[in-house]
Amino acid sequence: MHCVNLLMTNLYGAGDDFREETSHVIPALIKKVLFAKENKQDKIVAWGDGSPTRDFVYVKDAAIAIVKSIDTDYEKPINIGSGKEISIKDLYLQICDKLKFEGDVEWDTSKPNGQPKRLLDISKARDYFGFEPEIDFKTGLKLTVDWYLKNRAQIDNLPPKHKNE
Repeated sequence: MHCVNLLMTNLYGAGDDFREETSHVIPALIKKVLFAKENKQDKIVAWGDGSPTRDFVYVKDAAIAIVKSIDTDYEKPINIGSGKEISIKDLYLQICDKLKFEGDVEWDTSKPNGQPKRLLDISKARDYFGFEPEIDFKTGLKLTVDWYLKNRAQIDNLPPKHKNE
């Protein structure tokens, strides 16, 4: 019997959860920036100083990794991610750019930064089943923003989801 233990980094992409109660960082920031733009705000306040980094992998790449790993027999965890990091500051800037928000991002350094770095080594995924992410971050972010804007009316009318669901 084959067995593999995949550890996923932060996933994002079309179909993501955009509800305020349960969304992850990218959907939450897309909604925050869009709200500021639509309400003609001149700035967005962000926690910390923007220096922490994260590894994000587009959901379709994660799905490809799962399929490729099916015949792998390896007992230790194998990381699935992009293998690249982006700072929270750059994440904000890219989302502001995609949504054409012209205001400023003000960093509230009285708030915590969170974990300084979260980057996965994906070399085992490459070695054991040839995984290599195909969708770069800028493309994935564009796909995610475009999907949200296209489906926004339906998504924003979904009932709240409880944390334990």
